[in-house]
Amino acid sequence: MGFSTEFNSVCKYKSEQELYELLEYGRGKMVKSGFRVYPTGQKVIAYTPNNEAIAIVRILASIAEINFQGEEVTEVEMELVRKLTEEESRIQTALAYEMFFGDRK
Repeated sequence: MGFSTEFNSVCKYKSEQELYELLEYGRGKMVKSGFRVYPTGQKVIAYTPNNEAIAIVRILASIAEINFQGEEVTEVEMELVRKLTEEESRIQTALAYEMFFGDRK
């Protein structure tokens, strides 16, 4: 049991519903499996389940716990700073693929 740190400050949504809530209401949360540390107060890029950069968000809270099913989970609460423009999204998506989501060597 240990913590995995999100060094690159990437918030990748696995759930379309969680992402929709963030974009629609300006605040939202996502639940990740395992214990992770997200830097509270930091602005990060949010990505869709398809690895597309979509917005800048600020992390408000990061809570790691063992849920009622005995699973290690981390809940991350965040607020929308702003949506990315089409050009910003294209560039960030390309960079993220090269740095995070692409082939690992």
